[in-house]
Amino acid sequence: MQENHCDTSYLDDLVSKFTVLPNPNAASDAKRNELIDKPAFGQIFSDNMVHMSWTKGEGWSDRRVEPYGPLKMDPGASVLHYAQECFEGLKAYKRTDESIWLFRPDVNAIRFQNSAKRLYLPELSVDDFIGSVAALVKRDRQWVPSRREYTLYMRPFMFASEPFLGVREAHEVEYCVIASPSGPYFKGGLKPVSIWVEDQWFRTGPGGTGFAKCGGNYAASLLGEYKGIEHGCEQVCFVDAATKTYLEELGGMNVFALHKDGHLETPSLTGNILPGVTRRSIIQLAEDHGHEVTETMIPLEKLLEDIRSGEVTEVFACGTAAIITPIGRFKSEKFEVEVSGCEVGKLTKELRDELLGIQLGEVEDTHNWMWKVCD
Repeated sequence: MQENHCDTSYLDDLVSKFTVLPNPNAASDAKRNELIDKPAFGQIFSDNMVHMSWTKGEGWSDRRVEPYGPLKMDPGASVLHYAQECFEGLKAYKRTDESIWLFRPDVNAIRFQNSAKRLYLPELSVDDFIGSVAALVKRDRQWVPSRREYTLYMRPFMFASEPFLGVREAHEVEYCVIASPSGPYFKGGLKPVSIWVEDQWFRTGPGGTGFAKCGGNYAASLLGEYKGIEHGCEQVCFVDAATKTYLEELGGMNVFALHKDGHLETPSLTGNILPGVTRRSIIQLAEDHGHEVTETMIPLEKLLEDIRSGEVTEVFACGTAAIITPIGRFKSEKFEVEVSGCEVGKLTKELRDELLGIQLGEVEDTHNWMWKVCD
């Protein structure tokens, strides 16, 4: 893999493996511009999609970019009965010079491979993953919004498509990439959110699929999430299923706590939580600025005690969709604790501004995270 991600020749080679099919029903310029003006997250999709197939003994084939449309699926498809699927999420960013970039797609590609292993699905090569995402971005570049913090959210996914009612390895698999123009994940700008702490229902457990990005984890989080909504919270945070003691992650985001001496703590990757690309990037940026970052088991009671005493001064969540979101309150049926007056913390804002600045080309990309897809 090349070092200079500003050079598009490497991506061009990967993209060239995908056949581009015509789309006679593409949206008009006027219609597309209307759709991407203020899109709600994940509700609008671009004109085209990527599609590949895998067959046991033959491997991956038929790499193509085709018109976006319904998938033909047998009612007996294994994924519908045994949830054998995984997915990824990353964004394409348009800069002021109209060039379009991806943020760390190589890291997403490796995580996608790890998810596939856990679900006993075939691995997709890093080159095919990056090539497929870049091919769709190139094809639908006009769907990348120009407004600040508006992006084209890319959703690669694979699933067991073979019609077979039995629990075993998949013999037929489909891989697709779809794209959704999206605005800020939370409405109303950057402001602290309230978190419901769930200790009765869990998204995963030891030895489960917590580290994999698969639909079952998110389905398992919904009961806790809506329980939180009923109590006036925007998100849910889970503790570990084994001991109900340690903080793990939100329904779809990782968590950080800033201590008054300047060091950050985040739950360690025990296998129960998703190794977030944003999480990994924040650790690096914080260390760049002299902050010690400790990945550790964080007892919920200790965190709440440290918030009350002022030992913890900021808490925030992070993920691809939301970037960084300050947490202003933790709530459950047993407690309600506010974080530092529910204000947006200084370091929270600085890290968010720096990360977004790198993605938009406003801050120097010293770690070579950005990949240029097209001028």
